[in-house]
Amino acid sequence: MSTQRDVDHALAYPEPRASPLWHRHGAKARPLTDAQKKRNRELLVLAQRTTRPRSPRPTKPLAEAN
Repeated sequence: MSTQRDVDHALAYPEPRASPLWHRHGAKARPLTDAQKKRNRELLVLAQRTTRPRSPRPTKPLAEAN
């Protein structure tokens, strides 16, 4: 259970600054061409349609597997 004093104490300190690693300097990424966008959409549709192969589950309980 927190008291009003605990809440006030927590709000007394400012949030630390963001890390410099969060900021990018330099040129921005080039925008995708229409052909690249189309290819990405096709791959996404294909990935959503197909199922990933699953590894077979062990049939024995772990205690009996040893």
